[in-house]
Amino acid sequence: MGRATGFLLAGVLGLAPLAAFAADRFPQLTQDQMSPEQRKVAEAIVSGPRASLGGPFNAWLRSPETADRLQRVGEQLRFHSSVPPRLNEFAILITARAWDADYEWSAHYPLAMKAGLSPAIAADLAHGRRPRGMAPDEAAIYDFTAELRRTHKVSDRTYEAAHKVLGDQGIVDLTALAGYYDLVSMTLNVAQVKAPANGRSLPPAKAKP
Repeated sequence: MGRATGFLLAGVLGLAPLAAFAADRFPQLTQDQMSPEQRKVAEAIVSGPRASLGGPFNAWLRSPETADRLQRVGEQLRFHSSVPPRLNEFAILITARAWDADYEWSAHYPLAMKAGLSPAIAADLAHGRRPRGMAPDEAAIYDFTAELRRTHKVSDRTYEAAHKVLGDQGIVDLTALAGYYDLVSMTLNVAQVKAPANGRSLPPAKAKP
């Protein structure tokens, strides 16, 4: 690890909000506690577009090779997907709500707003309701991801609506995104990672998408 990256990693570890990490199940790793393999992966994460070891990464670093492969998949799906950012972030919020993943919702809510998702749509989703007033492309993403999780398959009608918006590559990218963030959310829940104190937490949901 180069000196500059070492300082960057130390800074990220030192400034990370404590509420974003699970103190009991996976204590936050310091740079000195990391093995060479863990430091290599941590360096790749903090020097990439995320610039942070928040979320699932502190837990994933316990298995460095798995962490490296997963973070590469996540970088592709989040930053280089064929799915437009507004729809991509919407799908991530749908996943966060489905798993009651507070940290995931808190991290991606502002990104979804920046990408153009309506706050009213996010509010309905946060309360476990099918959002009202969705644009046709948003409804296609919602119905596809919700139906896939609920029934473990997708009807022809739902598939065709999503395919009209996304095409072949987009369908594959959206399905992969949903699966990846299922894993992220499962990791966050196993590690008991909470939203930062200044983040936006999810309200209890009476129903799930």
